[in-house]
Amino acid sequence: MDKRPSIDPRALLTFRTVCREGSISAAARVLNIAQPSVSAAIAQLEARLGVQLFERRQTGVRPTAQGALLAERAEAMHHVLIGAQEELDNLSRGLAGPLRIGGTPGALVSLLPFVIGRLEARIGPCALSVVERPDGVLIDLLRQRQIDLAFVTTEMEAPPPDIAERTFARDPFALIVGRRHDALPSAVSLREVAGLPWVLPEAQGAFRRQVDALFIAAQAPVPANVVRCDSLLTTKAIVRMSDRITVLPRQVAASELSIGVLRSIEIREAAFQRSIGVRLRQGEQPSIAAQALLDVMASKYSPEL
Repeated sequence: MDKRPSIDPRALLTFRTVCREGSISAAARVLNIAQPSVSAAIAQLEARLGVQLFERRQTGVRPTAQGALLAERAEAMHHVLIGAQEELDNLSRGLAGPLRIGGTPGALVSLLPFVIGRLEARIGPCALSVVERPDGVLIDLLRQRQIDLAFVTTEMEAPPPDIAERTFARDPFALIVGRRHDALPSAVSLREVAGLPWVLPEAQGAFRRQVDALFIAAQAPVPANVVRCDSLLTTKAIVRMSDRITVLPRQVAASELSIGVLRSIEIREAAFQRSIGVRLRQGEQPSIAAQALLDVMASKYSPEL
């Protein structure tokens, strides 16, 4: 029998509120209970765990190293309880889920629209929510259980030990131009167009690193005349309505390419393709809705990737 002390879930949620509010008194107001009750709950939690969870200061409290670690677990438990309540509520309304997806803009555009219909065909209407965030933030959201899956550029670097990664598709990079560059040939070197005005990503994520790698492979300078923009919608609009050009995976611009308002030009130095897929919590069984989405993507995209 495991004789290690168990953690009172109510005390853990009280501890979470103290962490978020920064003081015992503020947490008591939020929880609508007496301040001594909050202090007693924290003292009992510290006694049970045998560690100090807070440093007391004149302006409030600050988590110790042990407290910061426990705070991550408390936040995760909070979202587990919220998810359980939402799942029961959705079931009573005839909905699957909730299924919370986060992702970088390009990965979401490239993967999600093509599988939503198949997901609904498999599990019926689903309470699905989607947020766009940078790569690093998505890992934190996974750990805190604020999202179930993260759609990202994969195979750039090994994920942390507690995060698993699966690649589902690959998409070649291309030079994307508007009608003002109809004279450009069907294939170019980045060295030949580096002097043109550009739109390129700003955020220091996997997509930015891959774009930078294309210029390095071409031995071309990073363009000087560049608008930095992380919105794919805005980037494509700027390229469509000006003489600026950009680099995007073809699938990201598929809609505009199909109606001819943008054109795709082969980049001779694009020896690698963007890999896109999903990150999720390592060693944890996904929810029914999340597993259904993973199964749908596995059946749609090549298993040989």
